[in-house]
Formats: sequence, C-alpha cells, structure tokens
Amino acid sequence: MNITFLGTGTSHGVPSIDCMRTNYAYCPKDVCRLSLHDKKHRRTRSSILIQNGKDTLLVDISADFRYQMLRESIKSVDSVLLTHSHSDHIGGIPDIRSYTTDKTLTLYGSSETIESVRQSYRYIFDPATCVGGGIPKIALSEIATTIKLCGLDITPISVSHGSLDGALGFRIGDLAYIPDIKSISDSELTKIVGVRMLILNCLRGSPLHSTHLTIAESTALARKIAPEKCYFIHMCHDIHYKYDSVNLEPWMSFSYDGLTIELN
Repeated sequence: MNITFLGTGTSHGVPSIDCMRTNYAYCPKDVCRLSLHDKKHRRTRSSILIQNGKDTLLVDISADFRYQMLRESIKSVDSVLLTHSHSDHIGGIPDIRSYTTDKTLTLYGSSETIESVRQSYRYIFDPATCVGGGIPKIALSEIATTIKLCGLDITPISVSHGSLDGALGFRIGDLAYIPDIKSISDSELTKIVGVRMLILNCLRGSPLHSTHLTIAESTALARKIAPEKCYFIHMCHDIHYKYDSVNLEPWMSFSYDGLTIELN
C-alpha cells in the first residue's frame, strides 16, 4: 500500500493570502515566505491518495484537487472517502469529473456529509441540469460500518470537530487517517489503537484551538494510539517542519506535500 500526501495544509494553505497581503509581517516563523523556495513548507489543502495494487483510493477531494492530481500525474481514481463537508475537503468535487468520463464514482461519507454534498452541489444531482455543463458522474453512499474498498477494510471513526456533525476519520487497514479533530471518545479510539501508521491533525504550536489539535495535543494522542509511525498533517504556517521537529519523538514526523510512503 503506497500513500501519497496530496496536501498537508489547513483551509488557508501555505503560503496564505493573508500573509502575502501584509508582506509576511505577521507570519510567526516566516514559513509563508520560506514556502516560496522550500517545497516542504508549501502546503495545499489536506488529502491523501492510497494505491493498493491496481486500485486507487482518494481520501477527500480538496480545494486544490486539480493541482494535486496534475502534480502527481494520477491517471485514475476508483473510490473516494470524505472525512467531512468543510469546503477545503470537498471543494474539488467539480473537477473529479475528469475521472468519471467512463464510470460513476462513489463518494462515501457520514450521512451529514453526504447531505451537505448534495446541497452544496445540487446541480450534479438535478436531472434538469444541462448535460453539457461538465457534470461529474458521482454517487453518494453513507458509510456507518466497516466496508471493503480497493481491497482494503475501511472503518469510519467518529471524531469531534467543533460543532460540525458527522466528521470522520478512517481506519484503512493498518493505517488511521484523521485530518480534522479536536477530541475522540474512548469507544471510537478503540477502533484505531494498534494501527501501524497514524496520519493526524496538528494545526499549530499554541495557543489552543477550538476545533483542531495543537502540537502538544497531537503528540499526546499519538502516544495514546502508539503506532509504529505517525505523520502530522493539516498544518498552518505556525509549524516549521525543521525547528518544530525538536518537540517530536523519533517515530513522529511532519509530513509535506508530495511525500510518498509505503506500508507493507
């Protein structure tokens, strides 16, 4: 199983427009300016791609989906998981039409996420929409229990992401992917304890955030889950992948866009 980090940033991305507009005056660690020359600091919106044999599984269709797929030269997508309905995670849905020219692609998510997609992109599901308007051929399916996709067992993990209902992480074989989280119940945690690899939200250093984990919270949760390897994602410009690594244990790493890892 090969895992490619399509994007590792927050909804703002890195560099952020806010920093550019102020000539980077308020970028806490100058990460936005550094990102113009250092690709490990350049963070598009979070998403991963899993290739298992000949099958390709996409997790989230980010607002940077088109750019990410071109950058990685991805030729096909077989199934899609959606963690939640915030625009940085579903904003690329119109562009997935390029992968549905010869098939219907099924998007799996919580009932709340499925309904939000249906409302946000009503034209896709409206039979009266002009066929020549570039409509992706997609189906929506709720995932509430373990299913098999692309030869992998997929288990939805319910997490708290502020006041949003229906936010999920996923256990995908021996991998757990949780991009947007503030807390998780003990009962849901039991579904992922023992995974070999964890990919986890890590927004910034401090102060605490109302809907996301910060470095101290992320590392504490990672220790509780205790995988062989943990990669942090969904990072804002407050995280410097080199200097902030001193706060991490050897089995923890800050990921970056384009990183590809193998899980045997």
